[in-house]
Amino acid sequence: MENLMKSSLIEGRALTLRVVLCIVASIALMMTDYRFSYLETVRTYLLSLVYPIQYIVDLPVKASQWLSMSVASRIQLLEENARLQDENLRLQVILQKFHALENEKERLQQLLGSSVEVGERVQIAEILAVDLAPSKRKILINRGKSDDVFLDQPVIDAMGVMGQVIRVSAFSSIVMLITDPGHELPVQVVRTGLRTVAKGMGTVNRLSLLYIPNIGLNMSIKVGDLIVTSGFGKKFPKGYPVATVIEVIPDIGKPYAQVQSIPKAALERNREVLLLWKKNSH
Repeated sequence: MENLMKSSLIEGRALTLRVVLCIVASIALMMTDYRFSYLETVRTYLLSLVYPIQYIVDLPVKASQWLSMSVASRIQLLEENARLQDENLRLQVILQKFHALENEKERLQQLLGSSVEVGERVQIAEILAVDLAPSKRKILINRGKSDDVFLDQPVIDAMGVMGQVIRVSAFSSIVMLITDPGHELPVQVVRTGLRTVAKGMGTVNRLSLLYIPNIGLNMSIKVGDLIVTSGFGKKFPKGYPVATVIEVIPDIGKPYAQVQSIPKAALERNREVLLLWKKNSH
């Protein structure tokens, strides 16, 4: 027992001595390396050997960071793409509205321009509804007695005659278009001065020119002639464009030829019309 204790004591002192010697040697090596850099080359080789291990150890972390950044970048790109698509759609809508406004501006300028050219008093009216009955050509406008609208008042657009007012209420009116089968308008051929009557046929963009005799037909009217109001009947002022002749057919069995024309006004496409007051009236 006593020998065992002595042996343990000797081993403990030997261990302490080794620790002290290691510490002293370490301090000596550090001081020597600090002053003479003897171990710099050793450290360089050791770092070179350790670097692959460090790289392999750090690889999962770097891969995770790269994956996170890639996912974040893709999500950001997708969000940016979606935002740009939304912005593009909004701009397209704005552009469509811009084109519509430009077209609206052009129509209004044409209407107002025509009022300046003719010299009569005019007022713009909006088309509220269209009569859908077969062979009927009537429209409802947003002007009435409160706007001084009166029966048989001429209605035009920027291109020519559209029709006349046949019914007036306080805030709206009904207009019969010149293509309605119940509408007849005194007109004349600009080239020859031939007077005739333009009658509606109940079809889209067609007028029949009445009472044109077969005798001397080739001299009095031909395809392409411009038809204007004659001023007869005292409803329409003289000289407003009405139609262009598109067909002239002699009818040997009857005293009058069959002549058709196409209206100058955009009867089926207008959204606004012009109400016309003749000079020195109303």
